[in-house]
Amino acid sequence: MHVTNVAKSDPIRVSRGTTRRVVLAVGVAHFINDAYSSFLSPLLPRLMDRLGMSIALAAILAMTWSLAGSVIQPAAGYLADRHGRKFFVIGGPLISGVFLSLIGLAPSVAVLAAILIAGGIGSAAFHPPGAAMSGEAAEGKGSGLRMSIFAFGGLLGFAVGPLIVVGLVAVVGLNGMWVAMLPAIAVCTVLAFVLPPDRPHPAAPKPPPPLAVLRALRGPLGAIFVIGALSGFLQRLFLTLSPIISFQDGVSEATGAIVLSTYMGGQAVGTLVGGVLCDRMDRRYLLAGLTALALPAHFFAFWLPAASPLMLMFAAVAGFLNLALMPPVIVLAQEILPESKGVGSGIVMGLAWAVGSVAVIGFGFLGDGIGPRPAALMSLPLLLIGTVLAFHPSLRPHRMPDHA
Repeated sequence: MHVTNVAKSDPIRVSRGTTRRVVLAVGVAHFINDAYSSFLSPLLPRLMDRLGMSIALAAILAMTWSLAGSVIQPAAGYLADRHGRKFFVIGGPLISGVFLSLIGLAPSVAVLAAILIAGGIGSAAFHPPGAAMSGEAAEGKGSGLRMSIFAFGGLLGFAVGPLIVVGLVAVVGLNGMWVAMLPAIAVCTVLAFVLPPDRPHPAAPKPPPPLAVLRALRGPLGAIFVIGALSGFLQRLFLTLSPIISFQDGVSEATGAIVLSTYMGGQAVGTLVGGVLCDRMDRRYLLAGLTALALPAHFFAFWLPAASPLMLMFAAVAGFLNLALMPPVIVLAQEILPESKGVGSGIVMGLAWAVGSVAVIGFGFLGDGIGPRPAALMSLPLLLIGTVLAFHPSLRPHRMPDHA
């Protein structure tokens, strides 16, 4: 269902000469933001031992961070659509980088949760405005490619972040982790001068009211929402349980970080390919194929011995298939809510991933009872829901790029 009773807003317009600079700069901001967001997962076994956490409590902690980085995304998108996106695109990664560099100083689970919530809020403030700024950096075709560059920056950060933080902690220890915030401060300072002003036009219409968004959720936006939630669930599940599985298999912390980086490196490549395919093929078949193939790929990534060569291969493939979903999901949401791309992005990147993260808690409790590997394997049939929803009738008008 379209919400088309208002004209498209115009929060940002840049010349052709600055389009590439804007897209690359926002991609760098996404890289910085998500590199810090990846710090928790590789350190979970160490933090579990230090703070006396169970698998279920670790899953709740990961969910707490994820919810903080998710549930306020639509609100952040709304504010950025109305008041300008540059402040959010710079301030979000700065807040995320500063607070998530402090997790090694947490003396208790409660303090760690508070630090993660603060870092998550910074991440939430960045994502919808960043996606909208990338999507609107130029007119016409290519929104999928621009969105894939945006997503690639984030997933590249997710891929290298575990290696960076594990290497840093090996040198300075958890208590010295705070020095990691310095690159975030430096990069965000540079971005303040690189990104052009983007104050919206005074006549820009307001984003749709909540009731209009809820009506859209009963149609195509709802189908995309569920597919996005499944993708978020799968990523959070891997990031939460894979380090614990690696630890139980006798894998070192550094090697466990390599497992995570392999998975997220595959995700980074997947976002690029997903964006290109989103511009060139029927989105329904793209979404259906990716969700269907992700099931066996994740099965072997969880089932095979941690960090074995074959397991690493399937981890890369699984990550590729899962996050190749991101560009088409975001682009479709922005097409469904064309007058408020920040809100649309926040719904499918924020609320959807929040719902997926909550589901991880149940499998964390299950992991305490039957082990993390069996719990992960039992979750995978849920992906078939996304395969079915890809052919929801309401998505038919959006099946091809640049539909009328």
